[in-house]
Amino acid sequence: MRIAITGSTGLIGKELVRSLRADGHDVVRLVRRAPAAADEVRWDPKAQRVDTAGLAGCEAVVHLAGAGVGDHRWTAAYKQEIRDSRVLGTRALASALASMDAPPRVLVSGSAIGYYGDTGDRRTDETSPAGSGFLPEVCVAWENAAKPAEEAGIRTVFARTGLVVARSGGAWGRLFPLFKLGLGGRLGDGSQYWSFISLHDHIRALRHLVDSAELTGPVNLTAPEPVTNREVTAVMGRVLHRPTLFTVPEPVLRVALGEFAGDVLGSQRVIPRRLLDSGFAYDHPRIAEAVRAA
Repeated sequence: MRIAITGSTGLIGKELVRSLRADGHDVVRLVRRAPAAADEVRWDPKAQRVDTAGLAGCEAVVHLAGAGVGDHRWTAAYKQEIRDSRVLGTRALASALASMDAPPRVLVSGSAIGYYGDTGDRRTDETSPAGSGFLPEVCVAWENAAKPAEEAGIRTVFARTGLVVARSGGAWGRLFPLFKLGLGGRLGDGSQYWSFISLHDHIRALRHLVDSAELTGPVNLTAPEPVTNREVTAVMGRVLHRPTLFTVPEPVLRVALGEFAGDVLGSQRVIPRRLLDSGFAYDHPRIAEAVRAA
């Protein structure tokens, strides 16, 4: 299969490219500069331009591009960058695909469980409404930007991603070095739920969304049973054989992270109902397995 991917240099994108190519698929990578390799195609999200000629023959597109939510302090300018990188990019890509004479049969477009906002200890699935606040508003606009593809009859799936357990990036990319040094501990009171998924299972789930012809709309990409930050802390200590004596109090997090601290301390108990109902089987359903795999 010929598959196009945006965000191919990110944590998930790099691993997805590797996985697909290992199985013999032809991968096209969309880049925001002049193409420097035969597998690259130019696009410019801000200018709303995509080289659709380079996407000819693609049966699927996986859209993963977007500025990192936790990469910088949330200034007004960076919040705008988070939003624009998702909304403008999705709109440009969806419109370009809709304009093609022979568009791909499926668009798997990135989204996030941030859509639901703080859900406390309530079990939340894809039938739940959007929450309130910056991240839910971004996710709603992000998903709405894919309407041109949906209206053109392209099967469109929104991969609402949870916290990806990986050694080399994301939240766990920052946690592992601290815990290995014996400096790890719970954040706040540790009662907030973290809806995690191993990087390995996330890649498998994305490929499942591409292949499962019946899936459309939002699909939560999280493990079956979310755990609290307190449980995460205990598992990290056991797996890495390190003490977990430290605690980062809420006021300190708010000083260090600013507005983003509210999302770090927020609780999301998100269940992957549609993924489970579609027959997807996890290799790392529990947090200890996901941490060991990373």
